[in-house]
Amino acid sequence: MSDPSLASPPAPPGRLIDLRRRYFRTPVQAAISLACLGLLAWLAWGVLNWAVFSAEFSADASPETCRAGAGACWTVIAQRWRIILFGLYPYDEQWRSALACVVVVAMIVLSCLPSFWSGLRLAAVWVLGTAAFYILMKGGIFGLRQIGEDQWGGLALTLFIFVATCLIGFPLSIVFALMRRSKLPVISHGIGLVIDAVRSLPLLSILFAFAVVVPFMLPDFLQGGRLYRVICGAALFFAAYQAEIIRGGLQGVARGQEEAAMSLGMSYRHRVGKILLPQAMRNALPATINQFVISFKETSLVIVVGFFEILASGNAAYGTGEWTFAYREVYAFIALIYFTFVFSLSRYGAYLERRMAVGTR
Repeated sequence: MSDPSLASPPAPPGRLIDLRRRYFRTPVQAAISLACLGLLAWLAWGVLNWAVFSAEFSADASPETCRAGAGACWTVIAQRWRIILFGLYPYDEQWRSALACVVVVAMIVLSCLPSFWSGLRLAAVWVLGTAAFYILMKGGIFGLRQIGEDQWGGLALTLFIFVATCLIGFPLSIVFALMRRSKLPVISHGIGLVIDAVRSLPLLSILFAFAVVVPFMLPDFLQGGRLYRVICGAALFFAAYQAEIIRGGLQGVARGQEEAAMSLGMSYRHRVGKILLPQAMRNALPATINQFVISFKETSLVIVVGFFEILASGNAAYGTGEWTFAYREVYAFIALIYFTFVFSLSRYGAYLERRMAVGTR
């Protein structure tokens, strides 16, 4: 006779049986499930009917025709998309803004490829990509007309603020995290006070302070442009939160590993760069991806300090008298842009978690 303990495990239930067990186990549970399903179907039909079946897609439709329709008026997107995507950027130079957006997307995509996962290659991609973006947007060389930052807007400005914030804030967060682990109380307590002070303030107040208050505190040669001050404020806010994420990742690394490295005579730079930080980044990966997602969405806050990013551009697109009724379509289009970037970033984060087996031992 065969040993029952060696028998193969029972096969998992089929999909239909599993659904029945989860949602239709009892009459009450079945009634609730059917009611929720009916509500979702009703909502889905309402959205599809408004957005597709009863919508106006003609690029030549008049505002009066759209206003009389029962569905969405996508004509406003067809006629005002340049304002949404490029803002105040000069019309005949908008190809530069579009190309700059392509450069940023290509830079992000290359950074996600495993073949570029080395310090030198990533640094080259980000430095060259950021330089290309800035040259395209600013101009003044290579025969490009110079365009001031006050004319930047739309999607290009949103991407620039996001990239610059991460490019400055992420290395700064590593420095903050390592300083907080310092054995010197003056350094650890001092940087801890800075981090806690920044985290206790809303981002909006920090942006306002860097945009309006800082010029009264610094001499003229140190003030810089308002856009760059706002980016520095956003980077400081990003660094304060990310530093705590990295510090949590460092605390997840077994202390015996650092002690073993010290016993082998490894320098502090090699202990941190080759042993501690790689494992800390792996431990902190889910929270780090979440921080990048939040930072991208928070770029919309710069509208309060007078920048014409994509949300402000959307407000201008329907703000004229003839299109004021089409605000829902404009916001839906902007939401789709945000969703595309954020969802792609979150899916890539999930891929990294599976690749690195984060959360498993």
